[in-house]
Amino acid sequence: MRRPNLLAYALAVVAVLILVSSSLFIVNQAEEALVLRFGRVRATILDPGLHAKLPFVEDVVRYDARLLAVDPPAEEVILADQKRIVVDTYTRFRISQPVQFYQAVRNEDGVRDRLRQIVNNALRKVLGNVTLPSVLSAERENIMHDIQAQVAEDAKPLGIDIVDVRIRRADLPPETSQAIFRRMQSERQREAAEARAEGAERAQEIRARADRDRTVILAEAQRQAQILRGQGDADSTAAYAAAFTKDPQFFAFWRSLQAYRLALGGDTTSYVLAPDSEFFRYFRAAEQPEAAQSGGNPPADAAK
Repeated sequence: MRRPNLLAYALAVVAVLILVSSSLFIVNQAEEALVLRFGRVRATILDPGLHAKLPFVEDVVRYDARLLAVDPPAEEVILADQKRIVVDTYTRFRISQPVQFYQAVRNEDGVRDRLRQIVNNALRKVLGNVTLPSVLSAERENIMHDIQAQVAEDAKPLGIDIVDVRIRRADLPPETSQAIFRRMQSERQREAAEARAEGAERAQEIRARADRDRTVILAEAQRQAQILRGQGDADSTAAYAAAFTKDPQFFAFWRSLQAYRLALGGDTTSYVLAPDSEFFRYFRAAEQPEAAQSGGNPPADAAK
């Protein structure tokens, strides 16, 4: 009789454990939970801890109470000025109404699919009224605020709060970027050609002005040189005249010596002159004292 009793006790303990495990559940600090009875929400559990439910009748659905993220794929949007840009965004949200969230989308995968559509529609609605310079300027903050407000308004039926919607990047499509790059390259080449032409014109003006200044400076220098040479020649002539007036005989003698040096200085120079030529007057004057001392006239060949 003991063995059947032990078996019954063991089965009872197992049944109690199963009943307890099916009746109790734990909600941690980062979760929210819904207790469902036959698919309908019976209770909302927002506080962490140990909670109870009816076993085999009620189920528990858990949701993350922290910030959740949605990173939709980049979308090509047409702006108000008919420019196309590729916008990459991200969205942060939190589940605020678990019951409404469960009834609208059931789970997090469902809300992410809905949010991708909502963000895409908000992007096209808001960016369709602005231009490209506005997106790339300080107005971008206001544009993101408008997008966030539009997304928050459209996401209200989902039981979530939109915390932030941001434009991560806003780029031109590849084909548009290449066209703009080529246009910018052509514009820069045109500006470079204009700058080179202006530089060449400026350089030509500087060279012409420098040549003109050089010509003027050289002409002025030559004029001053001519004046100085004239003054020097005048001073030299005056000095020669003053020296000549002081001792005309010595000056004539010195000039004759200069003439002898210049005329007779070369080794290959030959002169044919009469002995009594005026050119040799100082040679004759030098021979006369010797002739007087010897008592006769100088020999004829001495004058040669």
